Amino acid sequence: MKTALKALFLTNPSQNFNSYIKECASLLKNFSEKGLVTEGTVLHSHLLKKGIFSEKFIAIKMLIMYLDFRKLAEANQIVKEFNRFDLVVQNCLIKANTEWGNLVEARKLFDEMPERNEVTWTMLISGFMKYGRWEESMWYFERNPFKNVVSWTAGISGFLKNGFSFRGLKLFLRLLESGVKPNQVTFTSVISACIETGDFELGMSVLGLIVKTGFEDNVSVCNSLITFCLRMREFDLARRVFDRMETRDVISWTAILDMYVEMGDLGEARRIFDEMPERNEVSWSAVIARYSQSGDHLEALKLFRQMVQEGLRPTVSCFSCILSTLSNVKNLQAGRNIHAHVKKIGIEGDVFISSSLVDLYCKCGDTKDGQFIFNSIKKKNVVSWNAMLGGYSMNRQMDEAKYFFDNMPTRSNVSWGIIIGGYVENKQFDKVFEVFNEMLLSGETPTKLTFSSVLSTCASVASLEKGKDIHGKILKLGFYYDVYLGTALTDMYAKSGDIESSKQVFDRMSERNEFSWTVMIQGLAESGFADDSLSLFEEMKRSSSVAPNEFMLLSVLFACSHCGLVDKGLEFFGAMESVYGLRPKERHYTCVVDMLSRSGRLHEAEELINSMPFQPEANALAALLSGCKTYKNEEIAVRTARKLGEFAEKNSGGLVLLSNIYASAGRWVDVSNVRKLMREKGLKKSGGCSWVEVRNHLYSFYSEDGTHSKLAEIYDILELLRSEMMAP
Repeated sequence: MKTALKALFLTNPSQNFNSYIKECASLLKNFSEKGLVTEGTVLHSHLLKKGIFSEKFIAIKMLIMYLDFRKLAEANQIVKEFNRFDLVVQNCLIKANTEWGNLVEARKLFDEMPERNEVTWTMLISGFMKYGRWEESMWYFERNPFKNVVSWTAGISGFLKNGFSFRGLKLFLRLLESGVKPNQVTFTSVISACIETGDFELGMSVLGLIVKTGFEDNVSVCNSLITFCLRMREFDLARRVFDRMETRDVISWTAILDMYVEMGDLGEARRIFDEMPERNEVSWSAVIARYSQSGDHLEALKLFRQMVQEGLRPTVSCFSCILSTLSNVKNLQAGRNIHAHVKKIGIEGDVFISSSLVDLYCKCGDTKDGQFIFNSIKKKNVVSWNAMLGGYSMNRQMDEAKYFFDNMPTRSNVSWGIIIGGYVENKQFDKVFEVFNEMLLSGETPTKLTFSSVLSTCASVASLEKGKDIHGKILKLGFYYDVYLGTALTDMYAKSGDIESSKQVFDRMSERNEFSWTVMIQGLAESGFADDSLSLFEEMKRSSSVAPNEFMLLSVLFACSHCGLVDKGLEFFGAMESVYGLRPKERHYTCVVDMLSRSGRLHEAEELINSMPFQPEANALAALLSGCKTYKNEEIAVRTARKLGEFAEKNSGGLVLLSNIYASAGRWVDVSNVRKLMREKGLKKSGGCSWVEVRNHLYSFYSEDGTHSKLAEIYDILELLRSEMMAP
């Protein structure tokens, strides 16, 4: 700009006056747009010196520049130099005052004008609409003697911006009745109103009018139509509008990209993205978010780096998305780099960015830095509080999580779900019921996800009564048996021993996924209904599109083992990889070993153990050893016991198992040797846990546990019971 200004000073105005004036006007416009106050003042002085400032065209441009800079003294001086009323000058002053929100002064200027034109009236209409004073705006609109398409459009778009889409549509119908032809701005405003009201039928009528009036090739109108079609989920129509556009801009491409992103067609979305002649922050953010959501975190990170390298500044949502991606891959170092970047560009204080950073640090196990970021958030919202609460829960810091939860200023359904889910994950089942009861007493309605978490706890502790109580609450709230609640209820009833209720819930489910089928098949197998379990598996293969998974096949193998269908079980085992594409894991091999051992096929069981592509589980060796005991095969028993002993030396569970097997065989010397080995290695068996439910409260007990608050009373009762039992 300084170079252009110097060049102008060296130019002789008399040589080409019109060109000189145009250059001056262009510079003044650029100074206004870029806020170059000093340069504008210098040019003003130059024009005064040259005697050119008296030109009305230049004076008006200079007035507009000073009004843009809010240099009122300079602007007033220019106005005074106009000896009499000038309509253009007054319009400039009204426009400036409406933009500043000084509507009283704008109205005063309007009232003092001896004459007005369509621009004057439209500025008052737009100005009052801009600040939400739509009734006053319509007062001027109705009295406007120069109603043209601009003033009509100002009223229509003004209603839309103030949230009165129906009023805007009614005004549009009046426009059509008046015979005024809409322009491109009118059409884009009306289409937006149709989107807001969800009036697809009216939108299609507007589409016909657009074609009739010749605006079907206008880029901004077509962009609005694409958005309208997408909101109405008319994807084919949106694509047809896009395909017939002769000219497209970045908004057109981004809109159609969003369509494929929303449809979940990542392949087509990427093809559109790669074809785009120009990309903006929105298009980059859309495709990055889609890759992140689909689990392809590496590609999301690659695109993000490419975006930054091309000089584009990611949006807040894009930064949040990429921080979430880094959280999922637990890449703390890259997360710290992003943290430094957002701090450098000054958006670290954004609550959504900060919440994403809290989530990142906590998911990477650094709750200390997560807490530091949380404390630095000036305007915390429930999202940021939930991020920190989730951080404590996922890092098993449940004491800190509960203290944090109790001190939250506001809680959402998500907050309750996080704390309950944390206790479930940490197997603190008594706390789950305690907090769930607090939630009910607070008046908060549990979500389906929260109900599912509590039902899984009921299943874990086999608390049928509590499970039934929760089932009743679900029915009372009107929740239907969707795939999540239905699966949780099916699992709860099956694990609590009420297989009939489990089957009833399963049968009433309108939709089932692989987890639903797995839970029911597994529940039947583990409850002793092996034949029913196998029949259900066959029914699933016939009647649904669900493919068998590894858990489902484990249940099938278990069922075969417990109903003596060895050959059928071996057939399923062999089909795992060849038919279902599932590589058998340790648990599947163990189940087959148990199945062969139960039926006396000990040599096949031993061969299977020897052929395993990995170290066999202790339970597999124990199953074979148990079969050897049943069928009195001492030769295989000795070899298996030796292997179990070698394997068991690495953990207490294996040694305890071996000790129990020796004890059941009466080999007390071997039992003594195993116990001695455990003492030498400092290994201890993890304590068994029992629980009892009293008055809706779950109490947990461990062997030789001395931590219970009513320990003395408990032992007194036990002693009383012991003495009663010993009495003759």
